[in-house]
Amino acid sequence: MDIVVEKQFPQFAGKRVGIICNHTACDKTGKHIVDLFHDSGVCRVTAIFGPEHGFRGMHADGQKIHDDTDEKTGAVIYSLYGKIRKPTSEMLDNVDVLVYDIQDVGARFYTYITTMSLAMESAAEKGIPFVVLDRPNPIRGDRIEGPLLDMNFQSFVGHHKIPIRYSMTIGELARWTNGAGHLKDSAKADLTVIKMAGWNRQLWYDETDSPWISPSPNMTHLGTATVYPGFCLLEGTNLSEGRGTKEPFLQFGAPWIDEKSYAESLNNMGLAGVTFEPVTYTPITIPHVAYNPKYKNQLCRGVHINIADRDQFMPVRAMVLILEKTKALYPDRFHLKSGIDRLYGSDKLRNALVQGAPVADLIESWNADRQMFYEQTYSYYLYK
Repeated sequence: MDIVVEKQFPQFAGKRVGIICNHTACDKTGKHIVDLFHDSGVCRVTAIFGPEHGFRGMHADGQKIHDDTDEKTGAVIYSLYGKIRKPTSEMLDNVDVLVYDIQDVGARFYTYITTMSLAMESAAEKGIPFVVLDRPNPIRGDRIEGPLLDMNFQSFVGHHKIPIRYSMTIGELARWTNGAGHLKDSAKADLTVIKMAGWNRQLWYDETDSPWISPSPNMTHLGTATVYPGFCLLEGTNLSEGRGTKEPFLQFGAPWIDEKSYAESLNNMGLAGVTFEPVTYTPITIPHVAYNPKYKNQLCRGVHINIADRDQFMPVRAMVLILEKTKALYPDRFHLKSGIDRLYGSDKLRNALVQGAPVADLIESWNADRQMFYEQTYSYYLYK
């Protein structure tokens, strides 16, 4: 966004602009993209599109959002998280160029990247340019982890055949999606990615000069984003993932766990870069953040995660091994939910856990996936 402002919006002069964004779409001074475009005087904001959590990021995970009107610009704010998840042709009737600016977290099941792909399809079908204002992958751009999505399990939390931790920026992902024919019917959008200045693949978000803006209500700081690619898998189990507390995904447990022995067992696994300490917590409803969390108003016993070395920590590997250990410790209490397949990207993890097959074999299989994905995507990298 800062580069567009600095160059005084040359690509948008005289255009009617549609903007796909949320509250993270700010420049380094905290000014929002809609205000910046509107105040530029060189173009008009005629439509705004909000993803999951809404245009202002004030809605809890999964909560349906309705259309609204922006008071400052008069533009309709269309929700892309409800019955309609892809801009319709009618929504784009008053749009000359469609802009995407949302901070991502680098995990396949974060729905903003699905929204981006669907919006690119709409732009291609309408014959209007699609512009991505690139932003950092906050958990480094050089780490690929987890299995490629089995397209038989395609969903809104897994739209393309990518690993769970896919290493690219949103701009690079858009280039690959568009250039490699992964849009519906191999459509091609008129895509422009406006690059960042000064970003390299080894940087964590807190090593950039941009302030952290929580991209969703439960992603309050970089530590949460660091564990999220693996620890979101907890949502496909009957363990609480910590929603309804101040530390979602950084603590997990259940009423039937012995927190001290559980922490000891997990620490004895020697997982790289992370340790665990016993904790108790009670999930509650938190307006705009967590509605009816698992084990609501019940005392949960479990562990809190301490990230000792984030460069060594591999969250997907860690969580797959933790699930295996938890099943061994609590065979009669621990169980999986159907959603685990959508999150993992196939039924292989569930089948391995149910059948007692070693998950180490799954982890080993990721090596081929990682190499294949890197070879497919490297030519679309903007930062090397």
